[in-house]
Amino acid sequence: MKEQGNFKEFLWGVSTSSYQIEGAAAEDGRTPCIWDLHCRIPGNILNGDTGETACDHYHRYREDVALMKELGVNSYRFSISWSRIYPQRGVYNEKGMRFYKNLIYELKANGILPCVTIYHWDLPQWVQELGGWDARETVDLYLEYADTLFRELDADVNMWITHNEPYCSGFLGNHMGEHAPGIRSLQKAIRSTHHILLSHGRAVQLYHEKYGTHPIGITLNLGVMYPQTDTVKDQLAQKMADGYTNRWFLDALFQKQYPADMLALFAARCAADFDFIQKGDLECIGEPMDFLGINHYSSTTVSYLSAAPNLYTAAVTGKEKNAIGWDIDPDAFYDLLVRLRKEYTDIPVYITENGFASKDASAQEAVHDPQRIRYLEQYLQAVEKMNAHGLGIYGYFVWSLMDNFEWPSGYAMRFGLVSVDYQTQERVKKDSFLYYQKYIAGKMAKI
Repeated sequence: MKEQGNFKEFLWGVSTSSYQIEGAAAEDGRTPCIWDLHCRIPGNILNGDTGETACDHYHRYREDVALMKELGVNSYRFSISWSRIYPQRGVYNEKGMRFYKNLIYELKANGILPCVTIYHWDLPQWVQELGGWDARETVDLYLEYADTLFRELDADVNMWITHNEPYCSGFLGNHMGEHAPGIRSLQKAIRSTHHILLSHGRAVQLYHEKYGTHPIGITLNLGVMYPQTDTVKDQLAQKMADGYTNRWFLDALFQKQYPADMLALFAARCAADFDFIQKGDLECIGEPMDFLGINHYSSTTVSYLSAAPNLYTAAVTGKEKNAIGWDIDPDAFYDLLVRLRKEYTDIPVYITENGFASKDASAQEAVHDPQRIRYLEQYLQAVEKMNAHGLGIYGYFVWSLMDNFEWPSGYAMRFGLVSVDYQTQERVKKDSFLYYQKYIAGKMAKI
């Protein structure tokens, strides 16, 4: 890990994802993804919201890039809609690719580096109907899609992220049923996470063999788990929560194995035989990558619950919280990186998401969001402390540029630095936009 003692090459950015902002759900050849169908089922999404229009970024991307330019970021992390590129099996859609080429051109013309996430949860529905991530064949379909992106866009992309938060795609989507495709099957979820990780490893291999121009990695949502008490049961709950959320992915990627305690728990819960883990799979998953992306928002305190699928449940704490109820805990953020360096890897790390959820309403003139500013202050201080102590952070991306579709919460939760009126699509800069703008300018002035 090379020394990151200053911010000369640091990436200051904002993040979004395709389904959450683009809209234009049926334009220029795009076909439905699993979230389009998930949103149509009553009760899945708060207020029956959908991403059909979202922030209309598909038509307003120039306006949004202009906001990034004004903000002063030097990088933008966004994802690509698989069903825009391949609306049907084996059918390549040039119109869908043209949108992303135009977006990338606009970014580069404004001095902003494009950081591309290949997959951010919006699996094409036609792939789901072939079995989704539960089917090993989806790994090959993903490789075809990823190779197309590499071929068409690599010359102008600064860095590649294979997957965003495989925990959410695998476990929240296929075990808990909270995310699309809304399946509740531990067996399917275990297979799905394995196939997602396998597709990551194969994509890294493919990119390094055929392209290799820029860094490629994966983004995990990593949290710090605390036991509610020091009892043996709550300590076991903490270990299981850590295994389910963190170690299942970190151990596979950096140690080429799944944690033995989680294998035992999963086998007991669903009689899994793990025959889907074929020879060479874990070696492929552990293919060396160029960086690790981390999405982090909160710490979690848990207590033991024997009836829970993984023997734990979230416990209430007295810590300050965001509107979703997530604990604000910047000390845990720092501790997470210390642990990562001690137990897993020394490759560069990018904080690919970090932000604050609120219920501030859209406004025509100004949005005052002092809680978000305070949150950013605390977490940016944690990043500074990380690099002061040699923990190797190479970039920080706020989630999110603007308010958007927040999955099961619909449009009720707002993470943006820019307010969006979903009726008029008017964008209004929040006070937190001005705070982050000033912060970045101060860092750049010291270079």
